[in-house]
Amino acid sequence: MDWQGQKLAELWMQVLLIVFAVVAFATGYIMGSFRTMMLIYAGGVVFTSLVTVPNWPFFNRHPLKWLDPSEAEKHPKPQQQVVASKDKKKSSKK
Repeated sequence: MDWQGQKLAELWMQVLLIVFAVVAFATGYIMGSFRTMMLIYAGGVVFTSLVTVPNWPFFNRHPLKWLDPSEAEKHPKPQQQVVASKDKKKSSKK
């Protein structure tokens, strides 16, 4: 799954869960049944998981182009240089 696919899956997850929560609450309130509300919401969670968790092909529309290993060796990762700090102590004159 590429970066845009992850963003799309996250957006769909949030929208679907909110929609199922609203539908479940409204149905449960109208029918006066907490059990019905929870079953509708649980079904929504399962449906949302089936839509967003698997790596579906439409989540891979923008694949990343990785650098070949031979190219990576030509351009090594920069190393951090250790900089020694010199603290000078001030002497007080009396």
